[in-house]
Amino acid sequence: MIRVIVWGFGEMGKGIVENILSKKSVLELVGVIDVKPDLVEKDAGLLLGKEKIGIRVSSNPEKLLDEANPDIVILSTNSFVENVLPQIEMIIKKHINLITIAEEMAYPFHTHPEESSLIDSLAKRYGATVLGTGINPGFVLDTLIITLTAVCKKVKKIKARRVNDLSPFGPTVMKTQGVGTTVEEFYKGLEKGEIVGHIGFEQSINMIADALGWKLEKIEEIREPIVSKVQRETKYVEVKPGMVAGCKHVGKGYLNGEIVIELEHPQQIRPELENVETGDYICIEGEPDINLSIKPEIPGGTGTIAMAVNMIPMVVEHKPGFYSMKDFPIPRCLNI
Repeated sequence: MIRVIVWGFGEMGKGIVENILSKKSVLELVGVIDVKPDLVEKDAGLLLGKEKIGIRVSSNPEKLLDEANPDIVILSTNSFVENVLPQIEMIIKKHINLITIAEEMAYPFHTHPEESSLIDSLAKRYGATVLGTGINPGFVLDTLIITLTAVCKKVKKIKARRVNDLSPFGPTVMKTQGVGTTVEEFYKGLEKGEIVGHIGFEQSINMIADALGWKLEKIEEIREPIVSKVQRETKYVEVKPGMVAGCKHVGKGYLNGEIVIELEHPQQIRPELENVETGDYICIEGEPDINLSIKPEIPGGTGTIAMAVNMIPMVVEHKPGFYSMKDFPIPRCLNI
């Protein structure tokens, strides 16, 4: 049995907890951490709308980490390296393995080299393994692409597109995508760094490039608002006609003055209301050419939850250090 703590009990954290509870033959949930007042000291099972499980949400991570003696922590608190770094250090220094769904942690070795080096050094010193993963970054626009290149004798260019529905995600994602803002507010949010679009293009592009041995000259990103023509709603946000329903984000990696990796991610809430079909599309120009279409798209929330849980045994069994998805065996469902 692998003993697991989930740190962060938002939409993704709740889904991760529920998934762990469904795999009781191999995983044992031993704690949940969150600081939100409406969650603290309440039974995690009841918060999921199920029966009591005897585990109350703790607001004291250090105490719980010491008392619960977990083999691994799944961290689902924030998207950015600088915000999760203190939590990561705390976990590692207690000799505990870690999986985080923070998007920047999927491959921060180029964007945050000092922090990555620190995490790797601490992990090796304290005997812990650290992995950043998720649906994207973590799978669709990086790991899956890298895997598909295995049947190519040569790769010249990669172009991929993920058209997805943001509706299942919580308030944090809505804010970073600019959902519910005016167009003017969207661009002001970009300038202030409050709206970032998809978090992870640099990470995915660098992961692909490193896997293929490409030394990129630069990466550029373009963000544009997706303006709704109709009324759209989720349980977290309301979008009126003329307001922003999402963000079209494009990332491009250059080699020898040419674009060799181009990733596009137009994501929005309720895309079907304007007859937008979701899907994941990968085109590899090489020998041979490869074209993959997945319709509709792999659900983002479900995919992230599954990736975090499915990687648990591999991370626990892996040698200490800080790694990315390209360093692990082929991911698969923990179908137990």
